[in-house]
Amino acid sequence: MFLCPASDVPLNGCKRHARGRAGALALFNLDGRFLALDDRCSHGDASLSGGDIDDGVIFCPLHAGGFDIASGAPVHPPCDEPVRAYTVVERDGGLWLESDPEH
Repeated sequence: MFLCPASDVPLNGCKRHARGRAGALALFNLDGRFLALDDRCSHGDASLSGGDIDDGVIFCPLHAGGFDIASGAPVHPPCDEPVRAYTVVERDGGLWLESDPEH
């Protein structure tokens, strides 16, 4: 599934990508490595793409809990449930989500 041009995701930043009923993704560019997480915090109803990034961790803007961007694992309380991580492939200047049978 095509997501967007790679140039749309700022270096060491994040971009929200809507997927309709499948829910939005938070796309990350960490030093040229592209990653994606579900954009909804597992602790509260907040968009992770609006949070701060520090050393590979995205901090939820609602309660400041943190998730490892590469795995989706919670790394700072109050978050204790992971968010889903996705594999993103950069090809021909675009970002593609690897095939996902659930979406």
